Amino acid sequence: MSTGRIAILIDGGFFLKRLPRLVPENRCDSPGKIVACIRHLCRRHVKLLTDSDASRWQQHVYRIFFYDAVPYDGKAHHPIDNRPIDFAKSRIARDRLELFELLRKERKLALRLGKVIRDHDWAIAPALTKKLLRTRNWAAALDRLELDDAGASADEPVALSLSRDEVRSLIELRQLWRTLDGGTVSLGLRQKGVDMRIGLDIASLTLKKQADTIILVAGDSDFVPAAKLARREGMEFILDPLWQQVNEDLFEHIDGLQSGLKRPVHRPAADSAPAVATNE
Repeated sequence: MSTGRIAILIDGGFFLKRLPRLVPENRCDSPGKIVACIRHLCRRHVKLLTDSDASRWQQHVYRIFFYDAVPYDGKAHHPIDNRPIDFAKSRIARDRLELFELLRKERKLALRLGKVIRDHDWAIAPALTKKLLRTRNWAAALDRLELDDAGASADEPVALSLSRDEVRSLIELRQLWRTLDGGTVSLGLRQKGVDMRIGLDIASLTLKKQADTIILVAGDSDFVPAAKLARREGMEFILDPLWQQVNEDLFEHIDGLQSGLKRPVHRPAADSAPAVATNE
């Protein structure tokens, strides 16, 4: 059981993506309710480590760090919907900024913000891209449409004899392209500076001895170098992947696996992780 100071680091992008899978929709459908979920997560982590009175859990906390990125505020033209988009006025951007304002008012909480940059132009969803690339051979029948411009009228009909398989392929090709809508393409936006801030804070907390235990709420293995540093310096390092499965080799780089939110009632079999697992 930990009795020293506890620092809780939350990867905001990961947390906000996982939260709807862990709590009912009516508990996370507004910035205020999301803040309440963050508070609940932190309180439960502290109680699991200290078995302290729930009303006095914050006395064990050095600080809570929430990492996210300022929403993209640029403009673009949607290639399928054929409409302009002002990302700064989107509901996602407004809700995220409101969330940041509420978090700034929370006790012992520090907001660490990177930014979102435009990394590349519009792209089709990867799964659909693979399907479209496989249709390249379906259009082979169109290779027969080689007109002699000098001897043919622009209004003259063109006859094309197709086999049943070629007709079927062209129909499938047409249906596949018709499935493309506004949601099948996305602008290439990427967070920048978030992982760096997490790593720097882990190093700073460790080397300055500002805490005795670090709880990291994250879902990838980018934290491993920082976790190694923290554990070498005597820091207790606990990971909360919010019930997302983690690789077995990560256990040698952490001191425990612990969840601050309850296990989801309905979840895929591959999306589970033990509630508590200690690395002896």
